[in-house]
Amino acid sequence: MASRVRKGATKALRVLTRPVRRAQGRGGKGPGGLVVEPYRGYGSRDEVFLIGRVFRQSPGIPGEDPDSLRAQWRDLRRRIARRAIAGAAVTARFGDDAVRVETDRDGYFRLHLHPRTRPAAPGEWHAVDLLLDADPPIPAEGAVFIPPDQCRVVVVSDIDDTVMRTGVANKLTMLWRLFVEDAESRVAFPGVAALYRALHAGAGGGEGNPMLYVSRAPWGLYEMLSEFFQRHGIPAGPVLFLREWGLSWTHPLPRRATDHKQALIRHMLALYRDLPFVLIGDSGQHDPEVYAQIVEENPGRVLAVYIRNVSRDSARVEEIVRLAGAVARAGSSLVLAGDSVAMAEHAAAIGLIAPEAVAGVADEHAAAETDTRREAARITPDLAGSAAEDPIAPEAIAEALAGDGAVPATLVVEPATPAALPRLEA
Repeated sequence: MASRVRKGATKALRVLTRPVRRAQGRGGKGPGGLVVEPYRGYGSRDEVFLIGRVFRQSPGIPGEDPDSLRAQWRDLRRRIARRAIAGAAVTARFGDDAVRVETDRDGYFRLHLHPRTRPAAPGEWHAVDLLLDADPPIPAEGAVFIPPDQCRVVVVSDIDDTVMRTGVANKLTMLWRLFVEDAESRVAFPGVAALYRALHAGAGGGEGNPMLYVSRAPWGLYEMLSEFFQRHGIPAGPVLFLREWGLSWTHPLPRRATDHKQALIRHMLALYRDLPFVLIGDSGQHDPEVYAQIVEENPGRVLAVYIRNVSRDSARVEEIVRLAGAVARAGSSLVLAGDSVAMAEHAAAIGLIAPEAVAGVADEHAAAETDTRREAARITPDLAGSAAEDPIAPEAIAEALAGDGAVPATLVVEPATPAALPRLEA
């Protein structure tokens, strides 16, 4: 155990110090200076968005082996000693558009560009040229994800208790689970990597559907979350939308996670206005409430809502009932499932993923030796006449979720003719 902890600690240290070693600017080459840290951005053919941060960072030691333990501990101290720079001017260029912004009091800059011409370079990821106003100016480069023309759906997923087990907002817990515990069976939910790869690829196999991830964790965990996605082969990138906690002496509590998530999803719906959406979350926090409101506000835009059933709390039934009603009235589908296989089966049935991808999800789930799967309970809403106001009886939901609690329930709510993506031509 001790050797595994030492090995895990070494890996964790390498991830923690990565932002310092990859700094774009003068913070690693001179007597200490400014560095730019852009995060992965996103956009469409008409507009792109990118967030980053400007720091003042102390230098490393020229000629020192960056992989040595001494250098990595020094880099960790350099990261702790970093200071965000407020009021720094950053100019961004993408295609034929340019914009100049200033960092806020926490050192963040936010870019919004409107290119009139499409990027000439092929692929889904495209470079954004950055220039920090300094003496001399400091060039840097960011990257934005632009969906290809063949994409057919946008997937928005929570991370905490949806993709990975809870603890993402706690840095020490996440480091332990990521590098010391068994990464395959104790960090990511079984089958989630295969499912998300299938959703990104789509039924056609090469659709490049946007995978947009939302977390209540702060931006300080960006590198660790990126490492988690890379280790598990979860696409794409990833594009991460983390929470700007906005802590201060006058406002000592983080901003509400529900407001953060709703605002992001509404923005995505407006940006990708021509594409249907799939929302993925869990039953343990606020996802059912947030998703119910989004579905009600945007009838016809959400094909399906997938909720990982991680809660044994009977009080959550009320939120599930509201979400099921909103989904039913919109002609969409809800899958409340304890495992990824049930989600994959439904996704294949409505044309979101290739039918053969379900086997890959099932194999990944079975290899983790998880609990026995529970047979799905299916409910077809009654949308006739006055029942349309309450298409699903709460008692029906409660009955479907009842059981001994050892295995999470699986519930599928869908109309007689579920909304589906058009079938691809052979």
